[in-house]
Amino acid sequence: MHGLDIAPRFHHLAIQTDDVDSTIRWYQEFLGATVEWSLASFSPLTLERLPGIEKLAELKKGDVRFHVFDRAGHSKDTPDPLGYQYQHVGITVDRAEDLVALREQWLKARQAIDIHWTRDDPPSDIVTDPDGMQSLYVLDPNGLELEFVYFPGAGS
Repeated sequence: MHGLDIAPRFHHLAIQTDDVDSTIRWYQEFLGATVEWSLASFSPLTLERLPGIEKLAELKKGDVRFHVFDRAGHSKDTPDPLGYQYQHVGITVDRAEDLVALREQWLKARQAIDIHWTRDDPPSDIVTDPDGMQSLYVLDPNGLELEFVYFPGAGS
């Protein structure tokens, strides 16, 4: 047997942005996420790893948490699409109809929140793979891609 006898579980996705408050409003409007807590003071390790961090807030919807934070001197550069990065994050939903509802809610939220968007891409169509898995791809205001996935017969 290789590796450790440890069962990791996903806890949160950290989102570095140049506008914490607008990003929070976006996730509240789009997903109905709630702010669980926020910080404006940080440990020496956090300050070393993330120089210039000024604010951090945890948003939560269901079992998914988003840690939204800014750093002084943010470059405002978007990730290099050809460079090493987490290209997207996959989040499961329980029903195929949830994908339709999320797509509609994304469009409504985009109209409702007047904030700066780094990319102007609309949500994807809902696509179905040969094995029946269905996916919807959307961007947040920072240009970060989220994939919402429905696995028929598997639940979340």
